[in-house]
Amino acid sequence: MSIAENLTKIIENINDAINRTSNTRIDATKSVKLVAVTKNHDVTAIRDAITAGVTAIGENRVQEAANKAQILGIKQEEWHLIGHLQRNKVRQAVELFDLIHSVDSEKLASEIDRIAGTLGKRQDVLIQVNMANEDTKFGIASKDTLALGNFINNLEHIRLCGLMTIAPFYENTELTRPIFRNMYELFKELKDANLANSNIEWLSMGMTNDYIVGVEEGSNLVRIGTGIFGQRQY
Repeated sequence: MSIAENLTKIIENINDAINRTSNTRIDATKSVKLVAVTKNHDVTAIRDAITAGVTAIGENRVQEAANKAQILGIKQEEWHLIGHLQRNKVRQAVELFDLIHSVDSEKLASEIDRIAGTLGKRQDVLIQVNMANEDTKFGIASKDTLALGNFINNLEHIRLCGLMTIAPFYENTELTRPIFRNMYELFKELKDANLANSNIEWLSMGMTNDYIVGVEEGSNLVRIGTGIFGQRQY
């Protein structure tokens, strides 16, 4: 199938999942943003995705994103950083990305705030939560999330916009459901905190393998690569 055909199928799946979502879900019942993850895919594939209607590009690595953005030229789409961000890459990340999904510490938040201030920008971010407590994944513990949210809320040049998580890979995607459900409850807690300087709107959970369950459990931002572009070329 072509990239355009893959996108059509994914959007159909998302809409079906929205229709199955309980009315208690505060965001997924409205709309879901699709981020096309382009790690290890070339610029031609990205152009094809944009032509097919993609409006948000997700990259795991700052330098790879910068190289592709330079080749693509005029920035018409959103760029999302979904991978781990090292503090020595913060300046380049703030210059390029509209939304950083992977803030997981006060030190990283402070550095983003400092750099954004020097660039005259207010950087939108999500807190990455390690909801499944996996040793191999980045992210803050769920119990520490609200404290980090309050810390970010008090910074001048960074705006907290929600939460992100990466579920374990399960062949049976139903196993991700309790993880996503707990994540949604945490998102509601953060939203209900009414942080004055934040804009809590995005719950980023769900990738190619599990995005349907993610949407059913309240995600309104999904990150899909293989489902759009096929297997990555290494």
